[in-house]
This record gives sequence, C-alpha cells and structure tokens, in this order.
Amino acid sequence: MTSRDFLTIDDFDTYGKTILVRVDLNSPMDPQGNILDDMRIRSHIATLKDLEDAKVVLLAHQSRPGKKDFTTMKPHAQLMSKYLGKQVLYVDDIFGTYAKTRIASMENGEVILLENVRFYSEESLERTPEEQANTFPVRKLAPFVDIFLNDAFAVSHRSHLSVVGFTEVLPTGAGRVMEKELISLDRGIKGGERPTIFVLGGAKVDDSLRVAENVLSNGGADRVLLTGIVANVALAASGVDIGKANMDFIKSQGYADQIEKAKGILTKFKDKVGLPKDVALNDDKKRVEVSVSELNSDSLPINDIGLETIVDFTSEIENAKTVVLNGPAGVSEVDDFALGTHEIIKAAVKSEFSIIGGGHISAEVEHLGLSHRFSHISTGGGALIDYLSGVKLPGVESLRAAAKRYQEAKTL
Repeated sequence: MTSRDFLTIDDFDTYGKTILVRVDLNSPMDPQGNILDDMRIRSHIATLKDLEDAKVVLLAHQSRPGKKDFTTMKPHAQLMSKYLGKQVLYVDDIFGTYAKTRIASMENGEVILLENVRFYSEESLERTPEEQANTFPVRKLAPFVDIFLNDAFAVSHRSHLSVVGFTEVLPTGAGRVMEKELISLDRGIKGGERPTIFVLGGAKVDDSLRVAENVLSNGGADRVLLTGIVANVALAASGVDIGKANMDFIKSQGYADQIEKAKGILTKFKDKVGLPKDVALNDDKKRVEVSVSELNSDSLPINDIGLETIVDFTSEIENAKTVVLNGPAGVSEVDDFALGTHEIIKAAVKSEFSIIGGGHISAEVEHLGLSHRFSHISTGGGALIDYLSGVKLPGVESLRAAAKRYQEAKTL
C-alpha cells in the first residue's frame, strides 16, 4: 500500500482471478427502455480495461422498485459491450444456479453483468457490513470469487448488501472510478493547492449549507461563493428583502428553516462567504438586472446572478488554484438565465485543479464541450454531498476497514 488508506487494483495480482465488481450503471431511460445518458457506463471502462487478464463479474442496479425505469440490465450490457470493444454477457440471474454456473465456467478476459441487484428485495436494506455478509447473495457468490472491487462511488453512501457485504469476506479494493473520486475529492477538500474556492448553487439549499459549513470549519476552503437558491436564502439571512415571490418559493421547497442556518454560517465565517451583489430577475422570460439593494417585497423571481457578481466571482475563481463547483448559478436550462452558470464554468477550467459535482451543472459542462478541461467530474449525487459534508460513507469506510485487515493479515 501507499499512503492511501484503501486498496486498489494495483495492490492485487488479478491474472486469472475472478473479480466481482460493484459498478454504478444507473442511467436515465426513456419509456421504451432506451438509455438516454450513458456517462456512468462509460466511466467504468477504465476499470474493465485494467482487468483484461481476469474473469470479471459485474454487479449493478437500475432505478428502484416502484419506478418506471426499474428494469433489467440487458441494455446496459449491450452499451458496455460497444464501449469495451468486446461482449459483456448479460446474465438474468443474481445468485442462483444459473449465475453461479456461468461464473464457474468463465475464461480469462470474459465479462458478465448479473441481473439488477435491486430485484432482490433485501439489497436496499440498510445493515452493517457484518450483517450484510451473512445474506444469501454474499454467501452464495463469495465462494466463486477471489477479489471484490467497489467501483460505485455514487451508491457508497448506502450500507447496501452489494456495497458493503462482500468487503467482509473477500480481499477488497477500489476500482478506478472509486479511486479517482476519493483521491480527487480529498485533494479538493483537504490537500489542494491554495487558494481553494467552493462555488455552491442549485436548489438543494440544505445540502449546500452542509458542505459550506464543513469545508469552512475544517479549513478545506478559503472562500465559499453562493449562487442559486442557496444564495437567495443567504441573502435573506443577511437581512435583504428578496421579495415575496422568492420567499414563497423557498417556503414551498421546505427551506424556510435554512435561513437561520445560513445566518449562523454568515456570522461565524463573515468574509469567507461570497454573496451576489446583483441578480437577474425574470420579467416575463426577459432578463432584468438589479442590484441586491434594489430588491423589495414586490421583486420578480431571481433566476440568475447579475453581471457585476459574475465579474467578481469569475475573477476569484480564475485566480484560485483549486475550484469545486456544485449546482448551477441560476435557471441554466433557459438561455437568458444560463449566463452565470456558463461564465463560472469557463472560469473554473483556468484553475490548476477543478472539480465538478453531478447533476445539472455537469450537463451544462457537457453542453459547453468543456468536460475534458476539468480535472475531475464526479459521478456522485447524494454520495458526493455527504462526502463533501464530512459524512462517512459506509461503502468507503468498508473499503478502509478491508484494507486494514488485508495489511494486518500480510504481517502475520
């Protein structure tokens, strides 16, 4: 092992071994079952290419029970075959006789994808790794497997069977996606070059405030710039009358209680939090720029940060060494209100190390054709927010515990 506190593919001799890899292939699908965005599928190709000398068994999920896109993994296997350049065989079984027989008969270089692991109802129960290790899928599959790799960062905030169960009974490491997520995110929130700036926006106010409080408290960020709905909440917390329309929206989303939380952060960290000086209002779908001091109870909906704020924020971002972006600055799907988001993205690629969170802002990066300019684009949603907030992820903690056991066993 290196200074990492988890193992990776590089720590194992994978030649001829049977490797069980938990991947995250969960993708948006249309009513006909076609995958609309295959970014997550593509992300795992690096892991699979590094396991070309092994027998690879993939475990994944699509959606969850009750959803229209809760379906089989067959289309995912077909797309993965296309990107890998060889067949990824879909096996419509999880841990039954068919799955076990197929695994036992695999040859080097073969890749199979088992059925949607959430078809087994106990998969989604939150249990300890020790409890999950005693479940039927783990007990049935583990004897056929040599090594377990967790390459599914995006579901590692869940203590699910397929995420933590195998870590108790098999040598365990991180796949390339997981490895890059942990190294990149740790560099962003712990060991990045200074100054480090977080730009937090979007509509999930509670998530953004949790991240802001954590990175400011532990010294991970020199500055946090707020945009989007979280900026409106922070402006209200600072005493600005943001207008009835904007306050009503905050209340309708259940974030009225976050105003007090924002007030506490602003009081504690003062100059380390950047708020908009001006905003863009939506006047019948037209952009109207006003300074924050001009806002009043009759103000129209705030749909973006204003030009003066864009100039100030982008200047700070361009001069930062490390930048973490999560959430758009406004209603970026509407052209007139995408300016703030787009300019912030363009500024971020000029920093030495840049990280993009998931969701809407990743889509805007893709739209601008700038994905290749970012140091890291996270595959995580809830897992990313939890990690940036300082919450310990069960999937990551089980990786670390497995690495510790592995090292202790080697010294005996």
